[in-house]
Amino acid sequence: MDTNVTFQMPNIRLDVEYDGTSYAGWQRQPNGIVTVQGEIEAVLSEILQEKINLAAAGRTDRGVHARGQVVNFSTRSPLEHSRIRHSLNCLLPSSICIPSSQLVPDDFHARFSALERQYRYFAIPEPSALMGRYTGCSHGDVDFALMQHLSSGLRGTHDFSLFSREDRDGNGSLCTVREAGWYRHKGVMVFHIAANRFLRSMVRGIVGGMLSAGRGELDPEEYLGMLGGGGGGMRVKPAVASGLFLWRVRY
Repeated sequence: MDTNVTFQMPNIRLDVEYDGTSYAGWQRQPNGIVTVQGEIEAVLSEILQEKINLAAAGRTDRGVHARGQVVNFSTRSPLEHSRIRHSLNCLLPSSICIPSSQLVPDDFHARFSALERQYRYFAIPEPSALMGRYTGCSHGDVDFALMQHLSSGLRGTHDFSLFSREDRDGNGSLCTVREAGWYRHKGVMVFHIAANRFLRSMVRGIVGGMLSAGRGELDPEEYLGMLGGGGGGMRVKPAVASGLFLWRVRY
């Protein structure tokens, strides 16, 4: 018998959808603070009877939603990934859903293997008791053409430190944006952006600044000038979290 043979634990990918309204963001927190990661890990650990640590494509802030979060984990359990997904969907709160699962290569990592993240932000002109859970608000009419012009200026590699909160990872503030723009859908303004990486609260800062410029409260040239960075942290008021969705992760 070969005693040098090692058991290779399967690497499982889960696609995750969640309503972030009631959670203190994605990332696990101490002292019983409820987060999306914490909820999924607790249920997974119960199902698999071992401690599970999830790797995630992105760490969304408090109140931010996800349509296409991606996570992965390894397990010693012989349960098939489809059974694990079914059990998760039975036991998780209704605000979290696992639409799909799959076995992935051992070197797949939800965060480090990602090539691009895509976000969308949904905004309506006036507050709404019914739609406010999943939208932000421009609080009046905005210059939509101007915001389109500003979004085109985001493309390329820029320093987004003035649109984001303090960097926690020490990986710098340069991000490369492949696409960014606005469109309208059934009375809702939708901002879409795709980039290789995002800083903390960066999309909310970008949108908040554009809405301010669209209302005539921020000079457009000043907005574009902020793409040069300069340190000092966020210089715009970020848009509210309720309108933001992690939409897709590309590998």
